[in-house]
Amino acid sequence: MTQTIQPRATISSIISPEGSLEVLSQHEVNRLQSTSQNGLHDLLRRCALAVLNCGRPTDDSVAILEAYKDFDIEVLQQDRGIRLKLTNAPAEAFVDGQMIRGIREHLSSIIRDIVYVYNEIQHHDRFDLSTGEGTTNAVFHILRKAGTLKPGRDPSLVVCWGGHSISREEYEYSKDVGYHLGLRDLDICTGCGPGAMKGPMKGANVAHAKQRRKDGRYLGISEPGIIAAEAPNPIVNELVVMPDIEKRLEAFVRLGHGIIVFPGGVGTAEEILYLLGILLHPANSETPFPLIFTGPADSAAYFQKIDEFLVYTLGEEIRQYYTIITGDPVAVARKMREGINTIKEFRRHQQDAFYYNWRLTIAREFQAPFEPTHEAMRSLALHREQPKHELAANLRRAFSGIVAGNVKEQGIRAIEAHGPFVLTAEPLLMQRLDELLSSFVAQGRMKLDGQPYTPCYVLK
Repeated sequence: MTQTIQPRATISSIISPEGSLEVLSQHEVNRLQSTSQNGLHDLLRRCALAVLNCGRPTDDSVAILEAYKDFDIEVLQQDRGIRLKLTNAPAEAFVDGQMIRGIREHLSSIIRDIVYVYNEIQHHDRFDLSTGEGTTNAVFHILRKAGTLKPGRDPSLVVCWGGHSISREEYEYSKDVGYHLGLRDLDICTGCGPGAMKGPMKGANVAHAKQRRKDGRYLGISEPGIIAAEAPNPIVNELVVMPDIEKRLEAFVRLGHGIIVFPGGVGTAEEILYLLGILLHPANSETPFPLIFTGPADSAAYFQKIDEFLVYTLGEEIRQYYTIITGDPVAVARKMREGINTIKEFRRHQQDAFYYNWRLTIAREFQAPFEPTHEAMRSLALHREQPKHELAANLRRAFSGIVAGNVKEQGIRAIEAHGPFVLTAEPLLMQRLDELLSSFVAQGRMKLDGQPYTPCYVLK
């Protein structure tokens, strides 16, 4: 069910881009203005509205679009560069008639990445996106275009995953963890939305100020379907928009030097399965990659459920790839600092780059885009009579589809038109999957707005 949002005041304005957006060709401007099937205007409009609406605590992209039906954004080509014409934009994005600078930067980043991906990645012979090498190179070039690769810096980037719909206690805990990471000169990379993605950045921001560290990094990596639902939080000072969820996840593991997972829902489970599926690959057996699951003390039962599911599906040996620490932010930060020190020595010994993990092998099933249609979801092979990395890939796709049905416009409309997705699994795996998903629903981890949750899936 789509949530109803009452629109607030709006402002119409013409602004100049802020940050790294370069001048655009007339062809690129025309593409951004076009509403045709190959045009980019609708994509730009949805992402821009989410950024401008960043102060509104909802993850329902359809509701936001319906609340601001009259909103529009137009790219104007002028002699001195481009300007952005905004019509009926959310007033919260402005202060005394002037757009907040960080929001202006995020708008520029969105346009930069949409234009670059369409012109130079998706429709260019330079990258063969049907191969692993081509995909990894494409991710590298998108990140380089955004200026996120920092060759002169030691490893310091901690990726933080977790739910946008978390309790206040869990949010404050994630902030404490970020604070202690920041005190140890570590930076934060997240999916850039609210909840467990915002908390670590806020904590690290305070710690960096105490340490008089002026070059702290708060990197947000998103993709159009997610950013339209979960706008970048205002602390993000580097924003990258990847073309799809698979390239977004690859960007996390190629850029990050360690990963911390806070409590979350199906999106968090998807990310965990993605990373563990990669680490299970034999070619990565000697590659260190610190991974910590953490939350406040009373989240122990949550992580126990995750741990049991992982062991049942991927085997007892999966526990060697992660550490569970609850109720102790200092221990988490110390463990991560030690792990990243190990990463530094390992890459130095192997003569690997600090800024991009080329050595990590990512199997094709973790790179190929998955479109969660009803047919595709029904056809997923969810049984244990297959290699573990393939089962991890299929479970990740199942959770990815549920995320789409929860928050992405295309997924929400598909559910409204055709009913819930149908997932089929072997009986015992079905039972474990049902228990895990039911626990997410019971704990309110499927939606941010507090409304009763109607599942977008059924298990058969």
